[in-house]
Amino acid sequence: MTVLKTENVSILFGGLMAVSKLNLELKEGELVGLIGPNGAGKTTVFNMLTGVYKPTSGSIVIKSKNRQFQSIIKLHPYQITRLGMARTFQNIRLFRNLSVLDNVRIANHFNAKYNTLEAILRLPSFYKEEKRIKEDSMELLKIFNLQHKSKELAKNLPYGEQRQLEIVRALATKPHILLLDEPAAGMNPQETQELMDLIRSIIRSIKEQFKLTILLIEHDMNLVMGICQRIIVLDYGRVIAQGAPAEISKNQMVIKAYLGKEMENDA
Repeated sequence: MTVLKTENVSILFGGLMAVSKLNLELKEGELVGLIGPNGAGKTTVFNMLTGVYKPTSGSIVIKSKNRQFQSIIKLHPYQITRLGMARTFQNIRLFRNLSVLDNVRIANHFNAKYNTLEAILRLPSFYKEEKRIKEDSMELLKIFNLQHKSKELAKNLPYGEQRQLEIVRALATKPHILLLDEPAAGMNPQETQELMDLIRSIIRSIKEQFKLTILLIEHDMNLVMGICQRIIVLDYGRVIAQGAPAEISKNQMVIKAYLGKEMENDA
C-alpha cells in the first residue's frame, strides 16, 4: 500500500536545477535508503517532502492518518506533521536547555487532547492528558534506553545520544512516515553500530503500532546496506538507480557516481 508518492517533482534555485523530475513511491512498512554524493539533492528532497521548500513543479501526495491521500504541495511543515510525517535534521536541532523528557513532551503535545480553556483553568482533563503525555514520552525514551537520563539537559548528552533523542522526538508526533536525515553523522563506528541495532529495534517494537515507513538519508554505506530493504540513488538531482542493496552495490552507474572504485574492486 502506497503511503507517499511524488510525480515529476523539480525545484529550481535561480538557474540551478537542484532536483529534476523526481518520481518516488514509498510503501507502508518499507525502510528505504536515499543515497548520493554531497550536493546530489538528498536533503532538498526532504525539505520538499516536509514543506520547507515548495517544488517548482510536480506533485507530492501522502496518505494521511485518516488513510486518505492528500496533496501537500501548498501545506506548511506543521500541517504536514499533523498528517503523519515527521523528520530529523542533518544538524541536531534539539531544545538544548530543556530536559531530555521535555524535548519529547513538546513533540507529544502535538497530539494533546485538551483545548486552551481546559489548560488555562487547569481542569481535570488537562491533568489527565498531561499525565498520559509524560507516560508516553517515557515509554519512547525506554526504546532508546534514555529513560534514566530524562531529567538531564539535552545539551549535556553525548553526541550519539543527542542523535537518538532527535529520533525519539520525531516519533513522539506519532508519524506513519519518518524521514531520517543522516542519523549517524558524526558518530564513531561503535555508535553507528548501536544506532543500526536501535533502528532495527524500532522496526520490531513499534512498526505495528505506528505502521511506520522510514526514508533514510545516510553516507555510511554499512548502515544503509545493513538495514534498508530498498535503496534509491540520486546524482545531480536525478534518480540514477533504485533497487535492493545487493543490486545497488553492483550497479556501475552508482559505483562511478558515489560508492567509489574500492567497492567496484570488492564486487
